[in-house]
Amino acid sequence: MTNGTTGFAEAGTLQGMALLHHPAYNKGTAFSEAERDRFGLHGLLPPHVETLEEQVLRAYEAYQLKTSDPERHIYLRALQDTNEVLFYRLLQEHIEEMMPIVYTPVVAHGCSRFSHIYRRPRGLFLSYPLRDRMGELLRNRPNRDVDVIVVTDGERILGIGDQGAGGLGIPIGKLTLYSLVAGIHPERTLPIVLDVGTNNQECLDDPEYLGWRHERITGQAYHEFIEQFVQAVEAELPGACLQWEDFATPHARPILERYRDRLLTFNDDIQGTAAVALGAAMGAVKAAGGQLRDQRIVFLGAGSAGIGVADYLRAAMVAEGLSEDEARARFWLVDKDGLLHTQRKELTPDQAVYAQSLERCNGWATSSDGVYRLDEVVKQVRPNILIGLSTVTGAFNEGIVRQMAQGVERPIIFPLSNPTDRAEAKPADLLRWTEGRAMVATGSPFDPVAHEGKTISISQCNNVLIFPAVGLGIVASGARRVTDGMMLAAARTVGEHSPALKDPAQGLLTPVREIRGLAVEVAMAVAAQAQKEGVAPASSPEEIRGKVLAARWEPAYSI
Repeated sequence: MTNGTTGFAEAGTLQGMALLHHPAYNKGTAFSEAERDRFGLHGLLPPHVETLEEQVLRAYEAYQLKTSDPERHIYLRALQDTNEVLFYRLLQEHIEEMMPIVYTPVVAHGCSRFSHIYRRPRGLFLSYPLRDRMGELLRNRPNRDVDVIVVTDGERILGIGDQGAGGLGIPIGKLTLYSLVAGIHPERTLPIVLDVGTNNQECLDDPEYLGWRHERITGQAYHEFIEQFVQAVEAELPGACLQWEDFATPHARPILERYRDRLLTFNDDIQGTAAVALGAAMGAVKAAGGQLRDQRIVFLGAGSAGIGVADYLRAAMVAEGLSEDEARARFWLVDKDGLLHTQRKELTPDQAVYAQSLERCNGWATSSDGVYRLDEVVKQVRPNILIGLSTVTGAFNEGIVRQMAQGVERPIIFPLSNPTDRAEAKPADLLRWTEGRAMVATGSPFDPVAHEGKTISISQCNNVLIFPAVGLGIVASGARRVTDGMMLAAARTVGEHSPALKDPAQGLLTPVREIRGLAVEVAMAVAAQAQKEGVAPASSPEEIRGKVLAARWEPAYSI
């Protein structure tokens, strides 16, 4: 693992324009007179030698000239391809403003327009026609040593669906946050898209689409392709942490379960989303003066993300003393076909865990098509916590929210669907409908809400509070596997740092401007849990902290 500043030892014999075109080593106008002599840069740069701080000011001025978020996204990606130190320092100094631009929600536009805004290669395209050359493709990676891989097949990108090869924008964005938040060296990250085709007809009909122009490979052929990829990772990058991202529900959990004991791996949509939602819920419940084990929880959405959140909440309840059956009885999951119950035959094994007995629904009203809809479930269950992972805009309507608030002093409501226009409710509405009593966290960023003379912060229940720090803890500890216990340790740490514990008007989660500090604490908790479970070498708490801090890269030029 390398850390600290970017130096020239690895640049080899790069000279002149070749050096200026290498984003990891390029300093632009910050090259000193001596460096300009050494690397043949005189005449290629303006004569004034700038500091990094001066470059940041100039870059920010250029950023402010952009008139739309997509333009800002393209500008920042171009800067990343030109000078990575400057890119990351700029992001650090404007992290609240720019994180939504380089990641959610603007990254959704970047993925949908990926082929149209493509400029320079970044990461790897592993396409199905080259499946028998997987090892060769991995060996073509831009950097030999890799700590973290993020991979997608582009089928379920945020809330916008199948984007095919354009899904590479998600691993690029995720790994940007690994470096920005946790300090994983950008040269030790690798974004990958598994291009198995697309069923998005707009992509297939788009003459500029850059991916494999073919319908998605499915069934056994798809599974064999994933296996070929995993075998290549095992052979080429056996020590790298592999994060699965934005795979469709039928594939996400089976892939995780199939490979979690073979690779150092986790699925961010399942485990990262679950951990940050658990952290927010723990903070909210504690701020409300209750215990998690006593909560009644209703979900809208029973896909891989919803089930993952439920699993972690259930595990935390069991840790607080409930039996498995007692904990399961406190969950009511609703999908597009209504309440999950034991008479529904199409449920997956993971969904069936939460299927309620119909005896518990005696006397409940059904809709015209004979199912128990969300409004009836909320009316009957009187939940303390309502979580949305459905991508159904406005599903938490006024009637449902007011019904919930009648029986709960501090209703906890998490509309977690991305992007912003897919959220189940707007925070301002939730607070208005509950007379300001709701405790809200969202999936996408929302502005603070003014209510009765108070300004209430709205936390984004963003996986960025979890996955970069998990990666840092893994790298620092030398962990061999990623366990649910490590993710739960991350969630508990996030909950323990909830600003709402000190001030009810504050958000449930650490604000973006402070997450770099939180990442150190979360990484330490992850590393300690890895050691406790025997999947990392033992060391003292002081040694853990030292390793975590030593593993962090900072965007600064070498002297």
